[in-house]
Amino acid sequence: MCEPLWTHGARPRVAVVGNPENRRVTLFTEAVRAAGLPVPRVVSWEEVLRSGGADFAADDVVRIDSPGENTAVDRLLRGTEDPTRVEGSARWYAHFMTAVRSLRGGIRLDDPDELAVLFDKRRCHAVLTAAEVPVPFSPTSGPEGSAEASTVGGWDDVRALMREHRMPRLFVKPAHGSSASGVLAVEASGTDRVRATTSVELTPDGRLFNSLKVHRYEREQDIAAIVDALAPDGLHLERWLPKASQRGRAADLRVVVVAGRATHAVVRTSSSPLTNLHLGGSRGDLDVAREAVEAAGARWSDALAVCERAAACFPNTLCVGVDLLPAVGWRRFAVGEVNAFGDLLPRLTGLPGSGAEGRDTYATQVAAVLRRPPSARPPAGVPRARQAGPHVPYRTGNTHASA
Repeated sequence: MCEPLWTHGARPRVAVVGNPENRRVTLFTEAVRAAGLPVPRVVSWEEVLRSGGADFAADDVVRIDSPGENTAVDRLLRGTEDPTRVEGSARWYAHFMTAVRSLRGGIRLDDPDELAVLFDKRRCHAVLTAAEVPVPFSPTSGPEGSAEASTVGGWDDVRALMREHRMPRLFVKPAHGSSASGVLAVEASGTDRVRATTSVELTPDGRLFNSLKVHRYEREQDIAAIVDALAPDGLHLERWLPKASQRGRAADLRVVVVAGRATHAVVRTSSSPLTNLHLGGSRGDLDVAREAVEAAGARWSDALAVCERAAACFPNTLCVGVDLLPAVGWRRFAVGEVNAFGDLLPRLTGLPGSGAEGRDTYATQVAAVLRRPPSARPPAGVPRARQAGPHVPYRTGNTHASA
């Protein structure tokens, strides 16, 4: 039993850095108020970016939320006037991490150094691999420029790595992308035919735009044009693992892990390789998925344990959303991605036996904050990828947050 975080009648002061108009901030604020706590202080990302940071009291509990879905903030982060453009993710990443490190003081629920890894798919994949979490094979896994990671300068490099590693089917992902932006599911047949499924809309003048419609490209010159345009932002390649299906549609799961425990899960199904709900995917039946796992001779608890092992690689971040890939037959699982802002599952209550029954993802996080004691940083010299156990808040001083 954990000692209470707040003793002698004291109650935490909560702050959130986000976009005030966003439903993420609204849902979190509602959860804080429902717990009987004061209304959180909301610091806007636009304010942080324009003023060069923000200050918090030493005992403020600070949540970092997504900077997405705000045109002004996107313009400041990516340097483009059009928020539907795909390019610019490397600049977004650099500016976002600078903004995160400009927050001073407070007890953080999101570790700045762990956020830096979570928003670099190459580094995140390497951390998961080092912790022996099952993941798809990737020739680009590791820090950019490292000896173990192949560099992708464009489509020619992708084709070469496909041949070298015998990957006729793979995903090409922007290293710093999110919400499937810029992701291509590539399939090669023989030496000449190639097809890509993606949300990217390629214009005649070569510009790339995000679309809510899934596009299929079958001319290699079009696929090459997209990849070549995205390559300067950094690319991550992963072997395409054949996924299990539900009612004839490809299926995967988003599993939310809070304070080290898998608390919420949804099945996502799609007729395309991209299961994201905003791209035409739909929620599947979680009970049917659980029954399929058990019928295959596996254990549902083992599937959730894979997600908890992935989250344990980021012990100082309270909540992550894990994309769990069930293999055909529902017996084996791999982790596709770990998302720092993967908790937006409105009205979904916790899994049976998770301790989050009756609570949504935000209420579950607030409950975890109330029962976890503050802690110092991880012991010096212990690689974070190897640390296990539940989240503890990340405390900073009045300087830029760092490990």
